[in-house]
Amino acid sequence: MPNIKSAKKRVKVIEKKTLRNNMIKSGYKSAVRKFEEAIEAGNIDEAKVLFSEATKKIDQACTKGVIVKNTAARKKSNLSKKLNAAMA
Repeated sequence: MPNIKSAKKRVKVIEKKTLRNNMIKSGYKSAVRKFEEAIEAGNIDEAKVLFSEATKKIDQACTKGVIVKNTAARKKSNLSKKLNAAMA
């Protein structure tokens, strides 16, 4: 444990930010999982709606700094490939 006052504050701030980051990360992972479940079940119409939600969550995680820009682009690209393959 830190002894210096500023270091104690940094520990508190880091804990808050970690909780926020985990919440955002969990949100986009849940959205991706729901999309993939819809694809596996064969619900194309539902998958289209969930695709837009998942990409929105990924973009939000990217803008908040939880994931890097290229990671977000890669994840969205993989989701769109899955959607296109299911529609074909």
